[in-house]
Amino acid sequence: MQNIDDLRVCIDKLDDEILRLIDERMGFVKKIGELKQTAGSAIYRPERERSIISRLDGGKARNLSKEAIEAIFFEIFSVSRNLEKPQIVAFLGPFGTYSHQAAKSRFGAVSSYLPLSNIEAVFKELDSGEAKYGVVPIENNTEGAVGATLDCLRKYEGVKIVAEIYMDIHHCFASHCDDVSTVDQIFSHPQGYNQCLKFLDDHGLSSVKFTATKSTALAAQMAAATPHSAAICSKIAADLYGVPMMFQKIEDNSANRTRFFVLSDFKNQKSDRNKTSILAKTDDRPGGLVDFLQMFRNEGINLTKLESRPVKLRDFKCIFYVDFEGHIDDERVARVLQNAQKNGHEITWLGSYINGGA
Repeated sequence: MQNIDDLRVCIDKLDDEILRLIDERMGFVKKIGELKQTAGSAIYRPERERSIISRLDGGKARNLSKEAIEAIFFEIFSVSRNLEKPQIVAFLGPFGTYSHQAAKSRFGAVSSYLPLSNIEAVFKELDSGEAKYGVVPIENNTEGAVGATLDCLRKYEGVKIVAEIYMDIHHCFASHCDDVSTVDQIFSHPQGYNQCLKFLDDHGLSSVKFTATKSTALAAQMAAATPHSAAICSKIAADLYGVPMMFQKIEDNSANRTRFFVLSDFKNQKSDRNKTSILAKTDDRPGGLVDFLQMFRNEGINLTKLESRPVKLRDFKCIFYVDFEGHIDDERVARVLQNAQKNGHEITWLGSYINGGA
């Protein structure tokens, strides 16, 4: 029977082989990067990365879950992309927010991250070319759509959606206190605080002074500097500011999820399980919206989201944000959009990307 030392020797040998193979993989990555630079093609290829994950998840691993495979290979992909060309990723900051967590889940530890104070600032950095990628929230399954993101998608036409990330939102209760009975102040963003009311009531914390912060990340920073306090924040924020987690997953709704967009300036190639987003201003007549939606039904295209948004320069006029299954280059999609424009509807294509929720 092998002892621990014998098993560790085996692991060391495998680690050496893993490093050799990854280094060999990076050699091919550098060659691909040179070809992409010559052709002027996109470095980030979400559909290619997803196809690799799907292939590797085909029952080949006995001890690795799909989530583990994704975590390992998204980090490898990130190293690969930065080897081809260094990446700057703008996100809705500060560091330690859920947007930061979503960005790191896709772009890894080696990318350069640029935290910005509001969503439009992310779009501006992309539009000016200061950042190549951006990560912003688009909707939460309990709070609804993020209006600022919808408005910016309309305003900054050169910025396109290239991927989406669905992330479970888990709050933690972090504090340097040894017991909740010694906590006399709680920092959090109001939205995060309100999502944890049952936890607070169950632990006798409802009457403790609540101090609102601009973000859950700032809440962790304040708790780190304030004696006898705690923060309701993300795990990444608690880790970042060195505040011990007393409780994890304290939100009332355990199914709390946020959808994020990855933004850039290129068009994805067609692949399986695509989704497309558009903005549509329908013909201003009775039944205009119904006729527009009927075009999708006639082509058998499934709509996954329909959201109205006011056009702020016109009194009581609105524009519709629409998600549907398919790619902009699909024949059925092309027919719908061409027919819509012929019938007086104004269409703005926002991006076609891998369906992250499928």
